[in-house]
Amino acid sequence: MQWYKADLHIHSVLSPCGGLEMSPNALVQRCLELGLNWIAITDHNSMANCPAYEKIATQNGIAFSWGVEIQTSEEIHILAYFEDSERARHFDKCLYESLLPLSNDPDFFGDQVVIDENESIISVVEKALINSSMWSLEETVEMIRQHQGYCVPAHIDATINSIISQLGFIADPSLFDAFGITAKLDTATFLADYPGIEPRSLIRSSDAHYLSDLGSGFTSLWLEKPCFAELILAIKDVDDRKIVV
Repeated sequence: MQWYKADLHIHSVLSPCGGLEMSPNALVQRCLELGLNWIAITDHNSMANCPAYEKIATQNGIAFSWGVEIQTSEEIHILAYFEDSERARHFDKCLYESLLPLSNDPDFFGDQVVIDENESIISVVEKALINSSMWSLEETVEMIRQHQGYCVPAHIDATINSIISQLGFIADPSLFDAFGITAKLDTATFLADYPGIEPRSLIRSSDAHYLSDLGSGFTSLWLEKPCFAELILAIKDVDDRKIVV
């Protein structure tokens, strides 16, 4: 067992609302400076940049997980994580097909570039990733689980695009093992308002769109190795695994 300092909600240059400064080398270098040793790239509605960032992260000794931030038809943001990159790629194709058929306007929303590990642009995503999937929350969770992924409602304390802001409540907290929270949340106050949520199920991340955002939020994890199967064991309080937000 060892401690891992994890930031599992980070955007790359692909997210139209993210900065082009979030290139693989610059991002990984900043993570090294901050002592992060487990990261996930979670762009809006696409995992197309995960291969490049995974290569640079692993070359620098940082554990990497494939992730994506999905916007459901209710405009709820759900984080999905995959241990198997092939299942992730298949899910990514299904997700792209489910997006509303609206083209991106780079002058208004920002660029949507797919890059390689050398930071060369290899393609531009045409559909607007800032928009919603046609999948409902229920359908999104089902599709993630069909691909053996892990579902985490994103920034549940946020005033927009969270499961609470969009629905007004979390109907059944037992549907999810973990819940994402924003970098600055006062967890004691929040948990008092939502007593059905276990403290150890909270995952704090930066939700970084710019290099300056990195380090603003992270989670410390006492695990055998950095993977979501281990994280779920920590949430279930198995064999002294720990989560500290």
